[in-house]
Amino acid sequence: MQQLLPVAIRSVLEKPARYAITRLCFFFNAICAKTVDVSKLDKLEEDVVVTLCLLEKYFPPSFFDIMVHLVVHLVREVRLCGPVYFRWMYPFERYMKVLKGYVQNRTRPEGCIAERYIAEEAVEFCTQHLSDVSTVGVPSSQKMGVSKPLSGCIVSVVDQDLLNQAHLYVLENTAEVLPYIEQHMIHIKTAYPKFRKRTKWLQDKHNSTSFNGYASRFKVNLRKTIMAYQKI
Repeated sequence: MQQLLPVAIRSVLEKPARYAITRLCFFFNAICAKTVDVSKLDKLEEDVVVTLCLLEKYFPPSFFDIMVHLVVHLVREVRLCGPVYFRWMYPFERYMKVLKGYVQNRTRPEGCIAERYIAEEAVEFCTQHLSDVSTVGVPSSQKMGVSKPLSGCIVSVVDQDLLNQAHLYVLENTAEVLPYIEQHMIHIKTAYPKFRKRTKWLQDKHNSTSFNGYASRFKVNLRKTIMAYQKI
């Protein structure tokens, strides 16, 4: 809700009220995250106090019961007990809806839940130990062959052109190689002055000869580095 509410009220409320509610949503996003930065908890506690003061300016006094003011103490709970998602009740509330669906006789809800739970455990036990038995009147599962291995492997051979393209793509998107790319382009423009303004030809020439140029420059720089370390 704290993620959808700012989007829902974006064009509904006035800007001051929308700003206060959005601040409250950001606060809940921060304390409900899977990882919480302890150094930011004091700042969160100060911000939520300001947020509640902003809410008091735009909402009636009847809105501020004890549950609203308890928001101030949530940061202290995070500091003492850890992230909120370890302690919230959403999974249990969802399961309570499942148990509520078990009730067929409203005068005996506990008995209905207990009997239905025992019946489900018995059915699950039977399905685990009778998985190879063909059932009558029950459709077969559509995921029978999902976890089965393939009959055999398929070997695909990559041609040299495609391998060179992949290699070139990696080199072109590596920050350490950018100086060598610029040097290589300058070298091509110097060696072929007639084609200095033909961008496509320069790029094709660069792609076709870049591997040897990179390799030679790498070897030279590596040799210089090794010699420098040997001198040290």
